[in-house]
Amino acid sequence: MEFLDIMSISHRYMEILNPSTPEKIIKLGKLLKLKKGNRVIDFGCGCAGPLTLWAEEFGITGIGIDISEDFCDRARQKLASEGLSDRIEIVCSNGADYVFEEGVFDAATCIGSTFIFGGCQQTLQVLKRAVHQNGRLGIGETHWLSNQVHPVYAQKQTTTHTETELTQFTRDEGFELEYIIRASYDDWDRYISDGWYGLIRWLEENPTHTDFEQVFKHFRTDQDDYLQFQRQYMGWAMYCLAPMKSR
Repeated sequence: MEFLDIMSISHRYMEILNPSTPEKIIKLGKLLKLKKGNRVIDFGCGCAGPLTLWAEEFGITGIGIDISEDFCDRARQKLASEGLSDRIEIVCSNGADYVFEEGVFDAATCIGSTFIFGGCQQTLQVLKRAVHQNGRLGIGETHWLSNQVHPVYAQKQTTTHTETELTQFTRDEGFELEYIIRASYDDWDRYISDGWYGLIRWLEENPTHTDFEQVFKHFRTDQDDYLQFQRQYMGWAMYCLAPMKSR
């Protein structure tokens, strides 16, 4: 079974595919200064949760890109059910391969998917090309909660940085960290537990499946990593980044 298939299983009961809430995503939209008619591009859009909320709340139009055909299908169904298909386009593609028009978007976002481009700074380099000179960026990203991370876990998470490092990446790319919307422990527990719930339901429904052991191993590994390491050492937040103005 491919990794994307396992993600479809673990995320099948989630509306928001990150440790966040609708209220926090709308808050990010306000900080991005979204308003009616604004254009937004969202890389790794998942099931279009943020784009749907922003279209409903602020009247934006936009493009969402995701590599998962399952997530894209769910996104299109969601948008159709909300009457938003004419305002939000979903493109099923590897975000790193997607060719977009540069300098035309009011906001560019990548919430929880910076692995698409190889890390946070590389993602910022792409997003800033998408927006006009006054455009803002929204990033959802993990970060270390301390400098004393268990070495076993640190070796597994080579693209995770401290918030000091993330802030420096932001400045290096010509932006300022304007606002942090932090995931709570409850947000983390909800997101991770929803994933376990999806995996357990699939295992119960497919006891004779040829990939049963692979899915079960993924479930156990994910659970052990979270309880032993992730909840203690790793945080997650959405960051609103404002363009730096020259004096």
